[in-house]
Amino acid sequence: MVTAVRELPPESTQQAVGYPSLFLLVALGALVPVVPTGAIVSSAAVVAFHQSSPFSLLFVFLVSAGAALLGDTALYWLGQRGVRSRNGSRWLAALRSRVTPDRLAHAQERLDTHQVSVLVLSRLVPAGRIPVMLACLLAEMPLRRFVRGDAAACLAWAATYQLIGILGGSLFPEPWQGVLAAVGLTLLISAVPALWRRLRGTPREAASGHEHR
Repeated sequence: MVTAVRELPPESTQQAVGYPSLFLLVALGALVPVVPTGAIVSSAAVVAFHQSSPFSLLFVFLVSAGAALLGDTALYWLGQRGVRSRNGSRWLAALRSRVTPDRLAHAQERLDTHQVSVLVLSRLVPAGRIPVMLACLLAEMPLRRFVRGDAAACLAWAATYQLIGILGGSLFPEPWQGVLAAVGLTLLISAVPALWRRLRGTPREAASGHEHR
């Protein structure tokens, strides 16, 4: 993998292939939440940081934010169809399957308290986007209102992960080194919430097990 990343193509090829690929991967990752889009944005920012064009980082930011917004909007629209249908939809069912009841209840409580501004935080907190989106769907938030709040969220999200990439690019002389550092950091950030929930859940599960004995 290291050898493949070291052999980066010329800058013109990177731009011609990189921006469309970045857009497609981020949009797909927003629509189907299995692709680590944060790592993709950070990696693209590392490569852009080492390019000579002064607008490379700006293009990465705009492409990433636009693709994230498009993917979120498409997923929300598909979820709305499930909410309005008596039989639901596989998209809504997929969203429900990714959110535990307690996380959904917490997201609904935050949505009631902070309204649309909670969308910004949901994008910045790893694994926080889907619970808040599902809460918005169940609250029947109009698509236009969701898009307005999500636009700010996508801008903040793109800026955050781009800054991670810039940090990685500035610390290492070679782009491939910065890419590996940025990917490792973003994956670590993504793993922290799941680890925290597991650590918090362990005592509760143990206590529950003692009660049933």
